[in-house]
Amino acid sequence: MRISPKGLGTALALSASVMIAGCGNQSDDENTVRVGTMAGPETALMETAAEVAKDKYGLDVEITEFNDYVSPNAALDDGSIDANAYQHQPYLDSMMADRGFDFVAAGKTFVYPIGAYSDKYKSIDELPDGATIAVPNDPSNEARALLLLARENLIELRDPQSPTATPDDITENPHNYQLRELDAAQLTRALPDVDMAFINSTYSVAADMTVDQALIVEDGDSPYVNLIVVRQGDQNSEKIQHLVDAFQSQQVVDKADELFKGGAIAGWEKNQ
Repeated sequence: MRISPKGLGTALALSASVMIAGCGNQSDDENTVRVGTMAGPETALMETAAEVAKDKYGLDVEITEFNDYVSPNAALDDGSIDANAYQHQPYLDSMMADRGFDFVAAGKTFVYPIGAYSDKYKSIDELPDGATIAVPNDPSNEARALLLLARENLIELRDPQSPTATPDDITENPHNYQLRELDAAQLTRALPDVDMAFINSTYSVAADMTVDQALIVEDGDSPYVNLIVVRQGDQNSEKIQHLVDAFQSQQVVDKADELFKGGAIAGWEKNQ
């Protein structure tokens, strides 16, 4: 779903809230921080970070789950939450440019590689001419899919390194692939209806798919590391720094290994 009005984003945030520890819900409460995550395994990682934050810093972490990529930023903007942890820098940049948000990254989380999956083919070499390929419809993740296709020489792009590539930047499509743009959360359900779909590991793992099953996949050098994002000016607050430190703990890394089975790479280690 796509939700843009700020008021509706607030309602979603309040109704979906999951209280992990404590009962405070004031943004100026230095012992409580409210964080938005994507429903599924990313929430489980933040739950582990919440346990670390409570044990180490006495910080209560309240987690709000979302099911789309727009609402967490709307909720952060209107003050329903203090931080979110679900987006990488190219997506954040595009959202700030489009909607005027004044956000900043407080810390890095994981790279969740995007891969191309198929229920019909076992190898990218089997993909037929005219195949229907589903891609995420948000600008940055669609670009990730296009860059992977270009990397495999399946299409040509005007700039094969551009993080803002769109289908209009395809200069050669020798196999006449048909692109179908869908919301990222819908891609696993759409997989039986297309020949191949590009799916982020946050969604593929939730559907019991691993990166080992992908026909093509981003490697460990992907620049798309996810971030803990806050409103400008909050990044140096003590509770936000404690949240970042708790998330960048060995306990969270171990939980990621358990949940993602190789589909999550600690971005703060890779990009130091």
